[in-house]
Amino acid sequence: MHARLLPLLLVLLAGVLLALGFPLAMSQAAAEQQRVVVDRIDDTARFAALAQFVASSSAEDERRQILQDELDRYHALYGIEAGVFLRDGRAMGVSPGGWEVPQKGPGADAFAEALAGRRSHDPAQVWPWQQDARIAVASPVIRDGDVAAVVLTDSPTGQMRSQIVRDWLPIAVGEVAAMLLAVGLALRLTGWVLRPVRTLDRAAHEIALGQFKSRVAASDGPPELRRLARSFNEMADNVEDVLEQQSAFVADASHQLRNPLSALLLRIELLGLEMPDAHEEFASVQSEGKRLARVLDDLLDLALAEHTAADLRLTDVAEVAAERVEAWLPVAERKGVSLESEGQSAVTGWADPVALSSALDAVVDNAVKFTPEGEHVTVGVVSEGDHVTLTVADGGPGLSQEELERIGDRFWRSSRHQNVSGSGLGLSITRALLTAGGASITYERNEPRGLRVVITVPRSKPSPDDETGGADKAGESKTRARPPDTPDA
Repeated sequence: MHARLLPLLLVLLAGVLLALGFPLAMSQAAAEQQRVVVDRIDDTARFAALAQFVASSSAEDERRQILQDELDRYHALYGIEAGVFLRDGRAMGVSPGGWEVPQKGPGADAFAEALAGRRSHDPAQVWPWQQDARIAVASPVIRDGDVAAVVLTDSPTGQMRSQIVRDWLPIAVGEVAAMLLAVGLALRLTGWVLRPVRTLDRAAHEIALGQFKSRVAASDGPPELRRLARSFNEMADNVEDVLEQQSAFVADASHQLRNPLSALLLRIELLGLEMPDAHEEFASVQSEGKRLARVLDDLLDLALAEHTAADLRLTDVAEVAAERVEAWLPVAERKGVSLESEGQSAVTGWADPVALSSALDAVVDNAVKFTPEGEHVTVGVVSEGDHVTLTVADGGPGLSQEELERIGDRFWRSSRHQNVSGSGLGLSITRALLTAGGASITYERNEPRGLRVVITVPRSKPSPDDETGGADKAGESKTRARPPDTPDA
């Protein structure tokens, strides 16, 4: 929006300045040329009077010499071609010698008008870039009420064009100064108008990332944007309240259901003592009860993960990754899967060690769970600029592009893996834990097959807003990973 609003303002301001500057420059050029034309008219009038004096005298040769001397001095002083010509075009006096009445062009037109008894019209405007332009002015010499001769001057315009340029310089400087001032004002104006918009955009993005505490100040910008900021804050408050109520309901419901469910599972166990061994219906009921218990535990963990403040500290990410690999190694060996670590052995980043460990447990658990026997799972740690990248790559069946877009959604599981134990909440809990600490998690295909999970941890300490993003109740216990012998889906 800034890239569109600022050029629009600058174009409008430039148009206004040019609309004012061009007429002023043209009027100054016309005034300068008018001054030159008036001077030439005065000169031709003086020479016309002298020509009348020559024509009315009996000593014509002597006075014609006086006229010629005046024309020579005039040409030597000003560089202007001047001459007095009879009606038939013969010269009474001319300087420089040999100059004749032009056969065409402005000089010929001016001579013809003077023969008709009229002063020549004002010549066309001469501009500084017209290097060969000249100004022709003619005046009739009247004798006995008739035109006896014509005084014609043909002036170079170099000095006049230079003066026009000098007159234009203050206008150009004023236009540039006004344009710079306009640019500064346009920048201030667009900044004042768009600053609240950028603040709103940043706050909306933070809320989309789970930082529900983000708000905007409703004290800057135009009144309409201030009202929009207040409305945005009210909306964010309502959204936060609704989510808090929803999370509180999920946590309370999960907590309240755990006790009767535990009692129910105990009674099922007691009932099993009276059932014959390998009873299929009993085993199915017991399995579903345990699955329901896992779902309730995961719901409670998810509610806590979304509303727990991150305990950020400078953490050796490579050491945490190595510990989790070592912890999951027995599980991988029992399944016949090779679990390896690679990359840097020591690299630090800002993270919550408990949350990062829990996230790695969930990701490694899924990788080992879906990797067939004989394949391998690799956990890599690499420092890339201002981030530390944790990569967990497996050799499992992988996911399609459509499934990659849905992975991490609550309760979502691929239709190909419905027979694998799990609640479909493990990766949702992982994302909530990482987001609270300013980290992120993404999923992509692993070549030649399998899934690659990338966890990105910042190397520099996040801002206070980032640290508390997505955390509403500081001090609550964090979601911790279950032991590797009871992995979650």
